[in-house]
Amino acid sequence: MATLSSIRPTLLDLAKRTDPDGSISTVIEILNETNEILDDIVFVEGNLPTGHRTTIRSGLPTPTWRQLYGGVQPTKSRTVQVTDNCGMLEAYAEVDKALADLNGNTAEFRMCEDRPHIEGIGQEITDTLFFGNETSAPAEFTGFAPRFNDLSGPENADNIIDAGGTGTDNASIWLVVWGDQTCHGIVPKGSTAGMQFHDKGQVTIENIDGSNGRMEAYRSHYRFDAGLTVRDWRYVVRICNIDRSLLNRVYTSGTFASSSANLPDLMFQAMELIPNMNAGRPAFYMDRTTRSWVRRQVAAGVQNSTLSMEDFGGKQILAYNGIPLRRVDALAADEARIV
Repeated sequence: MATLSSIRPTLLDLAKRTDPDGSISTVIEILNETNEILDDIVFVEGNLPTGHRTTIRSGLPTPTWRQLYGGVQPTKSRTVQVTDNCGMLEAYAEVDKALADLNGNTAEFRMCEDRPHIEGIGQEITDTLFFGNETSAPAEFTGFAPRFNDLSGPENADNIIDAGGTGTDNASIWLVVWGDQTCHGIVPKGSTAGMQFHDKGQVTIENIDGSNGRMEAYRSHYRFDAGLTVRDWRYVVRICNIDRSLLNRVYTSGTFASSSANLPDLMFQAMELIPNMNAGRPAFYMDRTTRSWVRRQVAAGVQNSTLSMEDFGGKQILAYNGIPLRRVDALAADEARIV
């Protein structure tokens, strides 16, 4: 009995969502986040029932300078295979049928309860895109951060730029070029991309009270099968160790005061690490505070601003040198120093 009110709406919840005229209130969703990466990510059907296997060329054949009457040994290229897995993210929304029918606004009340489930799935997918780690959470898929978290070890360390922060309140800016040959989301072979919704309608819930009691309820089911594959690591760049507490816009003698990271300069460095911007759809990702500092530093340090408003898919988007600056609230959490 103790768990009922924590997982299903009650009469008190209904009262809090009802206007004086008896209609369902418009709930102000202050817990919603802005995670614009979901507008950009390209999803491709995987070649495995549980994910996607990518073959990467790891070595080129070596040609030979031949002299007259000299021989040439045959050579071959080398390849390796990398498998990325998908995760299954699901949620159920259940509400007592009598409660939903109480004031004649059944569909409206159910939708009021369904919306936060949709928002929660979107937030969880975004968080996993960056911080998911199959090693510590096997049900998830592996995101960007565990792949780009070592400044000295793997080959992709070349695409990690150290902004110099040494504290524990660091942030990261990500530059990702989305494309079917660079980096993209994956869904299991034979499945559907995006969120799947199933209205289960009226169902009987067994053992509702822990004493084998039953209840008639309305049930909605949500499912999002997704994963991430970085087919070519050169098309993802992480600017890490941005110390939030030191960010400053006072610009003198070509530098910012108080040991602040020079965000526009770091972003230019990131852009130069990408082999070919035309290989896909590039975008910068950062949290709200970091994006604010990017705009303020550009305004303070650059006479002719490199910021512009560009049209992407019919929307006006803030861009830096033509690359969208996308806000991702999932990146707002403080990060430890990357070494």
